Amino acid sequence: TVTGVQTCALPISERLSRDVLGAVIEEYILREGTDYGVQEASLESKIKQVHRQITQGDVLITFDPVTENCTLLTRNQFNRYRKDLQTNERSDL
Repeated sequence: TVTGVQTCALPISERLSRDVLGAVIEEYILREGTDYGVQEASLESKIKQVHRQITQGDVLITFDPVTENCTLLTRNQFNRYRKDLQTNERSDL
């Protein structure tokens, strides 16, 4: 791993209860200050939107055991991150 950081996508349906999933999504939305366009959306609406993206597999929850933090990444961001990690690991050899 690069600088000791291990990040993996969690299989949501197997690992997180509904309450925990809701708390992770809410914390992410409040932390990120995500822009949802011209029309302001309620927190409940944002949570439903992100939950739908997770359910569809468009957004992944990642967990870093070193920092004990969760974050959300789009599938493309996650794949790019993994590719960068693999490239960095190969160059360190």
